[in-house]
Amino acid sequence: MFGSLGAPEVIAILVLALLLFGPKKLPELGRTLGKSIAEFRRATHELKATLEREMAEAEHSQGASEVGGTVSGTENEPSPAEGEQRGRDPV
Repeated sequence: MFGSLGAPEVIAILVLALLLFGPKKLPELGRTLGKSIAEFRRATHELKATLEREMAEAEHSQGASEVGGTVSGTENEPSPAEGEQRGRDPV
């Protein structure tokens, strides 16, 4: 029913809450608990989305730096066309 809690456990918790807080406070307590759970879920979802976005950006920037290193490493190498031109004797 609720995670690892069965029906008897949930009923026992509700009866205990009714005895501790009374019938007048119980609806307010339920609303507060519901809002707290919703806020916790929202914060958890936001944190997860932020972490996924940061990981994607880190992977993207790492990939870009690897490509940049490859490009910068080949800057000084002559292209095949330049090599042919250098090998020719001036006419």
